[in-house]
Amino acid sequence: MKKVLFVFYVPSGGVETLNRQRCAALKTFNIEGHSLYYQKKRDLLNPSEGRTFIGKDPEMIKRVLTEGKYSAIVVISDYQILPLFRKLGYKGKLIIEIQGLGSKERARQFLTQGKSIIEAHADALLNPKTPHIEKLLHELFPSTPKFSFNNCFDTRAFHYTQTKKSAYPIIGWTGRIDDNKNWSEFLRIGHRLIKEVNPNTQLYMFEDPSLCDAEERKRFFQMIRTLDLQKNLSLLHHVPHDKMPNYFSAMGESGGFYCSTSKVEGAPYSVLEALSCKCPVLTTDSDGVRSAVIDNETGIYYTLGNIQEAVKEARELMTNSKKREEIRDSGLKHVQHHFHPNQYSTHFIQMLTSIGAM
Repeated sequence: MKKVLFVFYVPSGGVETLNRQRCAALKTFNIEGHSLYYQKKRDLLNPSEGRTFIGKDPEMIKRVLTEGKYSAIVVISDYQILPLFRKLGYKGKLIIEIQGLGSKERARQFLTQGKSIIEAHADALLNPKTPHIEKLLHELFPSTPKFSFNNCFDTRAFHYTQTKKSAYPIIGWTGRIDDNKNWSEFLRIGHRLIKEVNPNTQLYMFEDPSLCDAEERKRFFQMIRTLDLQKNLSLLHHVPHDKMPNYFSAMGESGGFYCSTSKVEGAPYSVLEALSCKCPVLTTDSDGVRSAVIDNETGIYYTLGNIQEAVKEARELMTNSKKREEIRDSGLKHVQHHFHPNQYSTHFIQMLTSIGAM
C-alpha cells in the first residue's frame, strides 16, 4: 500500500476537513493518508481514517518519515519546511499545495518569496481550481508540473438531516475573526435583515477564538454592542465536525441561509458543507468559491462591500420559496457530481503517477 503524508500548520478549518476527507477517499484506492500538523491550539481533534501527528521537532518528524516510508508528501501553503524534509533524508516526491493564502496581494508576495525554495525542492504544484492561484503558478513556475482539481467532498458522510423547523430564520457564518473573512460585513448584513425583514432572525457564527488577534476580537465585540446584536447573535466555538450537518440543515429548513463574506478564498469547505445539507448560500465572489457556486443556480452572489445588494439578495432567498427550493436542490446535486471522492482520488492518483510517485 502506498502512503502519502499531508502537512499543515494546525488541525483546524477547511484544510483539516480536506485532509480527513481525502484520507478516507484515497483509502478505498489502496493509498494510506497520514496528516502532520505543527501544533494544535485546541484539545478537540476530529477522528480521521489516517494517523495524525502533532509537532515540528526535526527528530520527531524524522521518526514519522522513517516509519511512514511515504511515496509523496503534500505540504499545504508552507514552502519553508521543504528543505527540512530533504535535510532529514526524505527522497520521495514533494508537492506544494495552495489552499488559500488570503488576499491576492499576499498570495503573490508569498509565492514570490518562496520561489527559489519551491523550485529547488518541489516536484509539483497543486491547487483546487482557484483562478488567481492558477494564474500565479503559471506565471511564477512555468517549468514545474502543475495540477488543478476540485477538493473532495463526501455527501454520504456529511449530508442533510431532518430537523425540527425553527420558528425563526437562522443565518450562519463560519471563519476566523480576521479581516479577510470579513466578519464585520456579516454583522452589518445581519443587522439590516433583523431591522428590515424579520426581527427574530438569529445569527450563528461558528468561529475558533484560538485563531484570532486580540485587537481584532476587541473590535468584533465592540461592533456587536454598537449594532445591538446581543439578543440575536450566538457564538459557537469548537463544534465537532459531525455535528455541523445538524446546524446547516437547520439553517436551510428555517428559511435562513449560509453567508460567506470573505474577500478572497481558496476553495471554502464551508460552502460545500452548506450546499450538501440543502442550505442555500449567499456569498461574495471570493474567487475560489466559483467551483461550487453558480449564480442564481447553486447559490447567489453579492458584490463585496455592497450591503444594500446583499440585503436585497438575502431578502429574495428568505421570501421567494420557489427560487429557494430550486437553489437548494441544484446546490446539492452540484456537490454530489463535481466533488465526489472517487473523482478526487482518480485525479490525485493521476498526479502521483505523472510525477513518478506511483
